Amino acid sequence: MKHKFDEGQKLYGADGEATPEERYQILSDLEVEFTERLRNKRNEMLAETDWTQAEDIPQAIRDNWKPYRQSLRDITDTYSSLNDVVWPTKPE
Repeated sequence: MKHKFDEGQKLYGADGEATPEERYQILSDLEVEFTERLRNKRNEMLAETDWTQAEDIPQAIRDNWKPYRQSLRDITDTYSSLNDVVWPTKPE
């Protein structure tokens, strides 16, 4: 079984070069770490814009920010490397 992050890079297990099972586990662990880091960054960016959805904010402003916020929510479905992430641009 090949992990989606497996690009043939050298990986080392307990006794030298990783076995296929160790490779899969190492890459699975990296995927979990990546996902957590991506979600943390995304959550920070969402929290910075929570004010835009408050009831006392004009509807036009709330509507202007909704696509940006949705793009942030969708980002975890799009990227598999933090180096490749293209963050959406905040509305003006």
